[in-house]
Formats: sequence, C-alpha cells, structure tokens
Amino acid sequence: MEKAKMTEKESLELISQMIQSTKEKINPRSGNRFLIYGYMAVFISLTIFALSLFMQSGAWNMIWMLMFVPQVYLYFKDKSGKSDVVTYTDRMILNTWFIIGSLFSLTFALIITIGIIFGYHVDYSIMLPLSLLYAGIGTAITGVIIKEPGLIYTPLIGFIFAIYMLISQSSGDASSIYWNLYFGFSMIAMMVIPGHILNNKAQRSC
Repeated sequence: MEKAKMTEKESLELISQMIQSTKEKINPRSGNRFLIYGYMAVFISLTIFALSLFMQSGAWNMIWMLMFVPQVYLYFKDKSGKSDVVTYTDRMILNTWFIIGSLFSLTFALIITIGIIFGYHVDYSIMLPLSLLYAGIGTAITGVIIKEPGLIYTPLIGFIFAIYMLISQSSGDASSIYWNLYFGFSMIAMMVIPGHILNNKAQRSC
C-alpha cells in the first residue's frame, strides 16, 4: 500500500516536471529563436545599407549568407541540449519553420539555377521581399498555433513592404539600397518584437 502511494506521488511529480519542461521549452526558446534571427537580420541589413552608401555594389548582398550562421548555431545547441518532451504543438511549429526554411533555400537555389540556364542576370535583391513574405507567413502561422495575436498581426508590416518592393521592381525600378532599411524595420516588427512578447509571457508564467 505504501509502495502504491509512493508510486502515485512520483507519477504526479514526473507529470509536473514534464509540464514545466514543456513550458520552458516552447515559450522562451521560441522567443529566443525569433530574437536571434531578428537581430541578426537587422544587423546585416544596416551593415549592407551603410556599406552601400560608400560603394554601391551588388556584392554586398552576399553578406546575407551570414543568416545561415544562426541556423548552424541553433542546430548544434539543440543537439547538445538535454532531451525535452516534444508536444504536438512543438512539432507543428518545428514543421512550419522547416517548410519556411526550405523555401528560403529553394528560392536561393532557383535564382542561381534559372539565371545560369536562361542566361539571366542573377539579381539576389528579390530575396528581400520574398524572405519577408516567407518569414511573415511562418510567424503568423506560429501565432495561430500558440494563439498569440502579437505574432499574427505584426507580419502585416513586412507584408506591406514586400508587396511594395515587388511592385516597384515589376514596374521597372531597380532595387534600392533603402530596401535593406525596409527589410530591417520589418524584421524588428515581425521577429524582434514577437520574440520579446514570447519571452515576457514565458517569464510571467514561470
């Protein structure tokens, strides 16, 4: 009888630990991922803008390749971390961003491939509006999954800038160095701010 009571107590403690582990995993880490990518994008966009003021060159856009650094960092950080409970919500969010990340990589590869096959001039600037659309969709879907309005509506700012860039380019206007500022501002709205929202709510719930 005593053993049964002890087992029940241990089970309740285990369930409590699992719930707490899941809370800590979803909220702070999701927020931190938004912040890492968001601040990195803002830093790169401002750097390219500043460099382009002194010497306009499409080569500066290659600095955007540094956006793969957070992905590598987070991959190895997750591998070295302790094993956590993976909920259905976690899996939905991870799968959503896996698809978004695949779109980034596929778009970049297609720009190069199509340029080579058809002899087009490779213009990487189109990655800016497309990236805003992809990231905005991922953020909004994440907001819907976790029922956080702050993540659902902030991507609208990036959406507006992305459509403006695409329309201006389709109208024959060349991409401007100010696109980098538009991109950086959009990332603050739809990545940095949502990241802080998630972390603040996670801290209050602990």
